[in-house]
Amino acid sequence: MSPERRRKIETRAAQILAEEMTLRDLRAALAKTQTSIGNKLGIGQEGISRIERRSDLLLSTLRGYVEAMGGNLSLIVEFADREPVVLSGIGFSLEKESRATGHRRKLLKLSGKSRSAEHVGAHGRT
Repeated sequence: MSPERRRKIETRAAQILAEEMTLRDLRAALAKTQTSIGNKLGIGQEGISRIERRSDLLLSTLRGYVEAMGGNLSLIVEFADREPVVLSGIGFSLEKESRATGHRRKLLKLSGKSRSAEHVGAHGRT
């Protein structure tokens, strides 16, 4: 194998590894500690350790973890015969969703739009 071909393969392998990380790997790559993430979420380091070891999480837990690291969680649904679709309004805790809805209402009042526009904006349907 030529050196150029080997370099291309190694570069692509590194890209693939970067695309798939565990929560622990992601936190470590961002130079964050379990304690610092726990402090932002109001739980102890041991709670973060449990989250990182779990293979099945509530979306709201995952969203909180990602946001505590400074990121944003997006869920994308892919079908063979359609373009990918970004899901919205999923993975929020009830408290956070309530705050977000209240914030949208304030913005709508300021903009003069109706509550039906809020419903469409919040959920993509009437």
